[in-house]
Amino acid sequence: MRSCPRIVIAGTQSGVGKTSVSLALIAALRRRGYRVQTFKVGPDFLDPSYLAMASGRPCYNLDGWMTGKDYVCRLFSRATKDADIGVVEGVMGLFDGADPATLEGSTAEIAGWLRAPVILVANAHGMGRSLAALVKGYADFEPEVKVAGVIANQCGSERHIAWLSDSLRVSSLPPLVGAIPRNAFPELEGRHLGLVTAHSGNLSGAVLEAFANVFELHGSVDDVLQLSQGLPSLRTPSPEGLTPSKAIRIGVAFDAAFHFYYQDLFDEMELRGSELIRFSPMKDNSLPERLDALYLGGGYPEEHAEALSANRQMLTEVRQFAASDRPVYAECGGLIYLSRSLETLDGKQYPLVGLLPANTRMLNRKKSLGYVEVTLEEDSLWGAKGTTLRGHEFHYSELTEDPTTVNPDWKTIYRVRRPLSGVAADEGFQCGQVLVSYAHLHLASRPEAVERFITRCGGKS
Repeated sequence: MRSCPRIVIAGTQSGVGKTSVSLALIAALRRRGYRVQTFKVGPDFLDPSYLAMASGRPCYNLDGWMTGKDYVCRLFSRATKDADIGVVEGVMGLFDGADPATLEGSTAEIAGWLRAPVILVANAHGMGRSLAALVKGYADFEPEVKVAGVIANQCGSERHIAWLSDSLRVSSLPPLVGAIPRNAFPELEGRHLGLVTAHSGNLSGAVLEAFANVFELHGSVDDVLQLSQGLPSLRTPSPEGLTPSKAIRIGVAFDAAFHFYYQDLFDEMELRGSELIRFSPMKDNSLPERLDALYLGGGYPEEHAEALSANRQMLTEVRQFAASDRPVYAECGGLIYLSRSLETLDGKQYPLVGLLPANTRMLNRKKSLGYVEVTLEEDSLWGAKGTTLRGHEFHYSELTEDPTTVNPDWKTIYRVRRPLSGVAADEGFQCGQVLVSYAHLHLASRPEAVERFITRCGGKS
């Protein structure tokens, strides 16, 4: 079995430059002609947009807590089958995850499962030999995690870089494979959810060339390639699942307002015969023809509320589609779009679809962030009563009233438990074939959930 070369770019903590280092390495590899398959650890929709643009291929999320080991290894193997190297960008610090006592949900967990070497990125500003002490702690902390190299970011003079390199060498620690000067990377634009989504304006070919130049000048592509070679094959058990005998057509909201989706869910649906047709709630005047279902994911509807509200023909068509008793599924930003209206931070009110009998409003503080475990309390689009699914929440908005109180035809069908706090609450609003929630569920790792949805859309398993 082919074993794809692979490397994990991890950080000592958040904010040390993992994304910039990853982009620079990917751009440099592509410039040398390598086919690079990218991955992002954790439930992130923004960094993957940058990694996908840099590689020219879809980026996939690898999340141990949401999906488990077998799925992670299977997804990695499938996505890299025609790649020359897999580059995995970590999340937070190397050992940070869903549990303070274990590797669960961490970059280290993914590195261990993939049996992949780790390049540790550290902010070396104001550090000398202390870098060696820091690296020793990370390298020795978990025996199943192999720290194979170090990239020091925010370096000063050549003397500073030599000092850092010598401190690692004399302590028999992983070598310095990159020393990036202060402010050498192009600056990436930010927003309250992190980076803004990548597009040709903020990650142009010229910007990617600049990233590649930084790595070629201040890092060693050859050393990274050497570290990524000769790794053992992964155990990838075959998934269980059937292909429907009838293809279905799913309309997927996709534009500047809606683009938070997991690529592997699209893959899984297409493997089962589904056709995904993208449309823009902002710009299109009508829904695509002959749809069996609608899927409205997350994104930034608050940034485009005026355009969404002004497209009255699309608002009407979405309402009419739902009235036809065909499935409509909406997550987070999709929930906002299906609500009666959105109040933005400047106090303006924008009428929206009005399916969900409640209004939404933006907040200047984070409302929810973290993993969630969802137990279905009624049969739904994704499973029967009692089914448990995993996902995450991250939003700066809230409902201003309880839809089930406004209209008793709507029911809460999710029991949502937040592992970090242990708090559980009712959420997930359902009426007929319409299901909306703030939770972003990871569904591709649950073949039975995908089959259930396709069946509810008219396909046969």
